Amino acid sequence: MTSSDYTQLEEHKAIDDENQSERELIEIELLLEGIHRLYGYDFRNYALPSLRRRIWHHVHVEQLQSISGLQEKVLHDRSCFERLVYALSIPVTEMFRDPSLFRTFREKVVPILRTYPYIRIWHAGCSTGEEVYSMAILLYEEGLYDKSRIYATDMNDRSLQAAKDGVFDIQRMKKYTKNYIDAGGMHSFSEYYTAQYNSVIFQPFLKKNIIFAEHNLATDRSFNEFNVIFCRNVMIYFNETLRNRVHALFHESLGHFGVLVLGAKESVNFSNYQSCYEPLDRNEKIYRKIK
Repeated sequence: MTSSDYTQLEEHKAIDDENQSERELIEIELLLEGIHRLYGYDFRNYALPSLRRRIWHHVHVEQLQSISGLQEKVLHDRSCFERLVYALSIPVTEMFRDPSLFRTFREKVVPILRTYPYIRIWHAGCSTGEEVYSMAILLYEEGLYDKSRIYATDMNDRSLQAAKDGVFDIQRMKKYTKNYIDAGGMHSFSEYYTAQYNSVIFQPFLKKNIIFAEHNLATDRSFNEFNVIFCRNVMIYFNETLRNRVHALFHESLGHFGVLVLGAKESVNFSNYQSCYEPLDRNEKIYRKIK
């Protein structure tokens, strides 16, 4: 085979790869459009690299051969759709995740909250609720829980039900206890839950001021005015268009001097609302709305 033949083979391979990538992109777009039109869930502005990986993983989970095959099954089998939504909504969390954030929240945000007669906090994209219960414990220890309402929302029915139940794997408690201590916990962490076989259930009093509800950041509107919004490690999976939509939603939902708490890899910087906030703590991504 001559060098010219090798060159032609490489050129043909490059064309085939380009066609395959274009075909895959079309399949993904059709899948997401079908989900949006039939079920009302909008993943069309999620970041493509992560979305692609999760879609292909679910193709294999469903024992299918292509994204088109997944599309057909999703559109005709609601249970398949529900499994896919659970996979795409990325339910990953833990109690007092990033303990330094919660310690800083105690030091810099709690004094602000003490000045309010009533406190409304929104946990957007709450997943299975671990950070919601963490906030309830923190507010209880700071003597603020009785005048607080925590709104915990997620688009994923299964995750939201787990959050409502407040039942978690007992194997996680060692990690969660360490996080609680590192976050400045004031009591024994075991006071807040009861062990039952291989699970723990959190004390009922922690739920009394929590409202769990479905809310989709990609499609739904503001529903109240809040003093604090927690949305951590959610927007990293969105593209720029959807991130700006969510920033607009949060800006509209925060009261003046309200506090926005984002994840370690998230920021208000480079958003359309950057000038509307001042940092309370740059490292922990805690911002206060100033206009």
